[in-house]
Amino acid sequence: FSFLQERLRCLLVLLLWLHGTDSFYVPGVAPINFHRNDPVEIKAVKLTSSRTQLPYEYYSLPFCQPTKITYKAENLGEVLRGDRIVNTPFQVSMNVEKKCEVLCNFPNKPVTLTVEQSKLIAERIREDYYVHLIADNLPVATRLEFYSNREEEEKKKEKDVQFEHGYRLGFMDGNKFYLHNHLSFILYYHREDVEENQEPTYRVVRFEVIPQSIKQEDLKADEKGMCTLPEATGSAPQEIDPSKENQILFTYSVHWEESDIKWASRWDTYLTMSDVQIHWFSIINSVVVVFFLSGILSMIIIRTLRKDIANYNKEDDIEDTMEESGWKLVHGDVFRPPQYPMILSSLLGSGIQLFCMILIVIFVAMLGMLSPSSRGALMTTACFLFMFMGVFGGFFAGRLYRTLKGHRWKKGAFCTATLYPGVVFGICFVLNCFIWGKHSSGAVPFPTMVALLCMWFGISLPLVYLGYYFGFRKQPYDNPVRTNQIPRQIPEQRWYMNKFVGILMAGILPFGAMFIELFFIFSAIWENQFYYLFGFLFLVFIILVVSCSQISIVMVYFQLCAEDYRWWWRTFLVSGGSAFYVLIYAIFYFVNKLDIVEFIPSLLYFGYTALMVLSFWLLTGTIGFYAAYMFVRKIYAAVKID
Repeated sequence: FSFLQERLRCLLVLLLWLHGTDSFYVPGVAPINFHRNDPVEIKAVKLTSSRTQLPYEYYSLPFCQPTKITYKAENLGEVLRGDRIVNTPFQVSMNVEKKCEVLCNFPNKPVTLTVEQSKLIAERIREDYYVHLIADNLPVATRLEFYSNREEEEKKKEKDVQFEHGYRLGFMDGNKFYLHNHLSFILYYHREDVEENQEPTYRVVRFEVIPQSIKQEDLKADEKGMCTLPEATGSAPQEIDPSKENQILFTYSVHWEESDIKWASRWDTYLTMSDVQIHWFSIINSVVVVFFLSGILSMIIIRTLRKDIANYNKEDDIEDTMEESGWKLVHGDVFRPPQYPMILSSLLGSGIQLFCMILIVIFVAMLGMLSPSSRGALMTTACFLFMFMGVFGGFFAGRLYRTLKGHRWKKGAFCTATLYPGVVFGICFVLNCFIWGKHSSGAVPFPTMVALLCMWFGISLPLVYLGYYFGFRKQPYDNPVRTNQIPRQIPEQRWYMNKFVGILMAGILPFGAMFIELFFIFSAIWENQFYYLFGFLFLVFIILVVSCSQISIVMVYFQLCAEDYRWWWRTFLVSGGSAFYVLIYAIFYFVNKLDIVEFIPSLLYFGYTALMVLSFWLLTGTIGFYAAYMFVRKIYAAVKID
């Protein structure tokens, strides 16, 4: 696979070179060149914990503050993620070493934490919080070295290195809390090629930290604000006693190292952080299995259908055929409009909106334009695309509503524009109230909420109306057979034709195709990992579309053979069956992977999971519905009806 990756990378480089660019950078993220002694600004992003799922801003804890606090202007995605990027008092200059320096309260006065502040810090340490800083837009990482389970001889030679995002706020030993009050920054730079007489320029290519807990007395700070780090063996850690005031010195040191890593590949370290090696084999395995099963399904369905159509079209055996059972018998009812056509067309319109949004986002991300270095870009793009895709959602919903003999197009358009987004907004608003109550930075600020509402009613709603108007005016879908006036009686159905059994059966194949990818997506959302496998995700998305379509066609074929013509709603529900398995997987992930114990984090997890499952059901239900509708029209167009 490394060979294949190398070939693909060479091809990509060649294409980019042909494109006429000097080098390839993510749009909007250009490299910054530093000269020696230039200031390298260290900013704080937020505090996070996978145990509570509640991000907090950096200065919610009593860290040292600069004279003037300035927050960076943020895009929509950053606000929704809970990032609050702010300046810090760390003084770092390019390629200038610092042995040990006191961060605040110069020269050597310790910071006094009140009982409330001590309690808060102890609480955050207990909840396993990490602090996230950035230098030149690179997130800080903590290096973890450990021996892998190799042979004894190899163990001595080689350690495995992994990185985790941010650094731990502190640690617990028994019932005591210890704060990491000294940070050793290790920054790596790449020296750029310049002409002989020019000053050398540098670029930051990695940002690591070694957090340490050192008792205030052991740091030996002097009048100039310098300090001396004690020997590793002889120092005691800095304890935080939540029942009384604590005296602390916040200190830091800076070490620079030259690196061969080029600026363009500086994110590679962060993207290989996950402790799970990418399951290439498993993903390819699922691809092969799905294509194999789909091939078998297609062959069986095509052969059976050919036989059916040939039998039905034999002129001489008409009398015998009429006595048989089969899907031809329900030709007079198969296109009878279902109950609640407006709600069905609205949900399908939202499904089309989601489908277009997801397809474009994954495709653009696959081309590398929404990489983790452009923070919040993925979320912002998804929000805006969903708004603008309202035109397509409205068009498809309007045309289907017209086909189903609907007349109140304005009400239908309003329903399409507000039903799914209204549910999403309602759930998010309730969850947001709980997050507000916790004073977390993950709470969407009121102005942002108003802005989102304005986007919904100012962009999405008019676009849905526009699409719906044109869809409703367009010729309805052409149904190949006429509908009888009197509905045919439906025979009693077997147990396996039950809706719930159908959902369980239909969900297995699409879920099997994507559950490995689901693990990575869940890790990215709930454990603050980076998700970057968009090429794979695109492949998995294509497989999902294929498998949903095929399962839906098989299920509708069985249903029509059992002379049950009420397929409209049923196909939509059954095709979304994999969403049920996603829900089961989410519960499994919650129990086995996350150690969330409190009520509000659990509520957040299941609230957001409900939104994911609902969206996934709409997406897969819509794909299955349109596949089944095309299939039904095709087969009834192929038989002769008297």
